[in-house]
Amino acid sequence: MSGFTVAIVGRPNVGKSTLFNRLLEQRKAIVDDQSGVTRDRQYGVADWNGKYFNLIDTGGFVAESEDVFEREIRKQVHIAMEEADLILFVCDTTTGITGQDEDMAHVLRRSTKPVLLVVNKVDNSERALYATEFYSLGFDKTFFLSSLSGSGTGEVLDELVTYIKEEEVSLDLDKDGNPLPKFAIIGQPNAGKSTLLNALINQERTIVSDIAGTTRDTIHTYYKLFNKEFVLIDTAGIRKKKNVHEDLEFYSVIRAIKAMDEADVCMLLIDAKTGMTAQDVSIFSLAARKGKGIVLLVNKWDLVDNKETNTARDFEKGIKEKIEPFTDVPVIFISALDKTRIFQGMEKALEVYDNRNRRITTSVLNEIMLREIERYPAPMTRGYSVKIKFVQQVPTAVPSFAFFANHPDGIKEPYKNFLENKLRSHFNFSGVPVRIFMRKK
Repeated sequence: MSGFTVAIVGRPNVGKSTLFNRLLEQRKAIVDDQSGVTRDRQYGVADWNGKYFNLIDTGGFVAESEDVFEREIRKQVHIAMEEADLILFVCDTTTGITGQDEDMAHVLRRSTKPVLLVVNKVDNSERALYATEFYSLGFDKTFFLSSLSGSGTGEVLDELVTYIKEEEVSLDLDKDGNPLPKFAIIGQPNAGKSTLLNALINQERTIVSDIAGTTRDTIHTYYKLFNKEFVLIDTAGIRKKKNVHEDLEFYSVIRAIKAMDEADVCMLLIDAKTGMTAQDVSIFSLAARKGKGIVLLVNKWDLVDNKETNTARDFEKGIKEKIEPFTDVPVIFISALDKTRIFQGMEKALEVYDNRNRRITTSVLNEIMLREIERYPAPMTRGYSVKIKFVQQVPTAVPSFAFFANHPDGIKEPYKNFLENKLRSHFNFSGVPVRIFMRKK
């Protein structure tokens, strides 16, 4: 999946979030729906003409207070300019060009990143005439559209995907020329990513080199542990900048999304003092939609007071309630500072990597799954008996299974969940999303 990242910027009330939702919903572009994603999420994965890209809406991060607006929005634009691959600059034809639009345009014109100017709320010929004044902002690529109705969005997407290049071939290879497993350390600011990375690097003396930053501006560190080689992708190195402060969350989210695209397994750090927050759930759900392996590392466990026999069990139960239905995920309680169980976390990440690459032979798959289906057949649909005749694993990066049935459309989500649970109970897919597809036999 492409690591290309698009940021939507603009002053409040120009329709950024409406455009964001429109682009995600266009042709049902979200890669997979997982519950647990907050309703006001600011990022997703979109698809147009077979090309995928990350979409980030900066609107949700703008401070409400008018007196700090310009400072806040300018920080947003600077972060987007630095971290995104392309910027959608949204303006509103009903208000015309405002001073805030001009200030933002001045900043964006100096950017080396491509900028597409999107004039929103152009839903009739009169507004189209008014919208022509936005050509004076000086952007080569200017589009008139209506986010609400969707008119004009196709032209924007057609232009946008021309900037998405073919995926680069990874240079992180083992001695036999095979790609090394890639593990990304992700999480919110102050969750302990830097501490964990430093603990791993300082503890183990078999590191041979640092691989220079890739085009996505992350640092890859070659690592060897338990006689296995892999690459750690560092998202912890958020450079200390002026004017980041309140936007540190937004900044780190973009970094995390880019790291997810490169990684095979995401190690999501959760701060034991704050628990699994809505932001953590959003990052988890996005990694799942991208088909990445996931290990949850509850950091700073040493700082939790009054721990009892069942404290960890209850904490894990609370996490899994928030990430339902994908709960088959390992949870490790660590202290990066004290280096407690950090290598257990790495061992688990290696296991999840193997699970993600697990392939089940068709004969074994049919022998086991058809027996389970016979014990608990699919419910009837419209008076017809639904029969699943055959199952095979699809050759994809994410474990995916095609079930062939006489009435595939009659098999609803609860029964698909049953099939997934049976696959997980017989074969170890812990930490890995599993895709279920129904096909006509």
